[in-house]
Amino acid sequence: MRTLRTRRAPQGRRNRSSRRGRGAAAVLVAGSLVLGAAACGGSDDDKDDGGKESGSKTGATVQLPKLDGQKVSVAAVWGGAERKVFLKVLDEFEKRTGAEVSFVPAQDPIISFLESKVAGGQPPDVAMLPQVGAIEQAVQNKWAKPVGAEAQAELDKNYSQGWKDLGAVGGKQYGVYFKAANKSLIWYNTQVFEGAATKESKTWDEFTKSAQLVYDSGVEAVSVAGSDAWTLTDWFENVYLSQAGPEKYDQLAKHKIKWTDPSVKKALTTLGALWGKKGMVAGGADAALQTDFPRSVKQVFTGGDQPKAGMVFEGDMVSLPISETKAEIGTDAKVFPFPAVGADSPAVVGGDAAVALKDSKGAQALLTFLASPDAAKIWAEAGGFVSPNKNLDLAAYPNDVQRKIAKALIAAGDDIRFDMSDQAPQSFGGTPGKGEWKILQDFLKNPKDVDGTAQALESAAAKAYKKS
Repeated sequence: MRTLRTRRAPQGRRNRSSRRGRGAAAVLVAGSLVLGAAACGGSDDDKDDGGKESGSKTGATVQLPKLDGQKVSVAAVWGGAERKVFLKVLDEFEKRTGAEVSFVPAQDPIISFLESKVAGGQPPDVAMLPQVGAIEQAVQNKWAKPVGAEAQAELDKNYSQGWKDLGAVGGKQYGVYFKAANKSLIWYNTQVFEGAATKESKTWDEFTKSAQLVYDSGVEAVSVAGSDAWTLTDWFENVYLSQAGPEKYDQLAKHKIKWTDPSVKKALTTLGALWGKKGMVAGGADAALQTDFPRSVKQVFTGGDQPKAGMVFEGDMVSLPISETKAEIGTDAKVFPFPAVGADSPAVVGGDAAVALKDSKGAQALLTFLASPDAAKIWAEAGGFVSPNKNLDLAAYPNDVQRKIAKALIAAGDDIRFDMSDQAPQSFGGTPGKGEWKILQDFLKNPKDVDGTAQALESAAAKAYKKS
């Protein structure tokens, strides 16, 4: 029987992907992210007999070894609803193998937590790592064990090369990405859009015009979660990727170009023009800097046709705060891809990868299970989850909006990039009140200071990358 160790892990930034509910961020390049009208179905060819969009169906169940009585421990920072559903996944693994699985609540950052466990001689069999950099660090520290033949076979069958590459280090496969998050979405209040006589936008120009129409109708345009500064990094990354392109994005993520590069200043100028215009940010910068992520979502979908804002930007995890309002996803709340600032529409995603830390049969069997559609189906049916597994039947998702978000993720194939701030040293890209988080909060308050912001970002990045 699966056991749960009762020590509680703090949630903090983790509620972002799986952190943002969080992840290292993937960009789905143009044309790949075609959600269309979020609540509308696809063509007849895209639907199964139940009227839901359907993905590939293997019809097969993953084969797992018998592990009667063997103990398997799994560490993750998931809490609340995420932990509850993941435990159902582990229950199914127990049922099929006879193993005894324990969930180990981890602290964030998980690498520091694992360091203490390894030093104490008690590493978990498997850890769910939320960043590409965390996988690389686990390999460098010689904690991580390569994926076995059975798990590799499931990966080869069910995952695009792009997702496999994100879990590989030095040409060897270590990570199995189980949970993903598409973070390049604009969610909107349908009543507000109807009142403003506007519609979903495909380009940045269309988006800014639509935002103005929303404001002119009597509702401020966009709700911004400025107190949770990771959302500001996501704003920048989406604008930068679309405007500067994937090659520049990769260079900036590795600090191979400086944050004073003209491409960075151009993206800041674009973003600042939105943030600095009257009525575009709900309540203005001061209010936004006091608004956390859940509140930024709820104030778009409460108040009937007079909410505090018409739109909110963030990933598929927006559905969780919406579920705590009276708004219905697909009717009152709809979604469209982040508009194309340049040639292509971006999509930044995060993800959590399972990595074996012990050479055990149980660890490898769990990786094999997590790489299968069988495991993904359990969480998909519960909602609040997107899988990179291309053979998960899309009918498993509970509504058309989530099906289309998942479909877009799969359609992206190899055109993915992990979240830039999650690839950076934590002191720069992931610490409240410091580095990129603090500097972008200052920029939200003073969006005309493009040169000063770029210089501050470069100074902080240079120090952080030098130490890493």
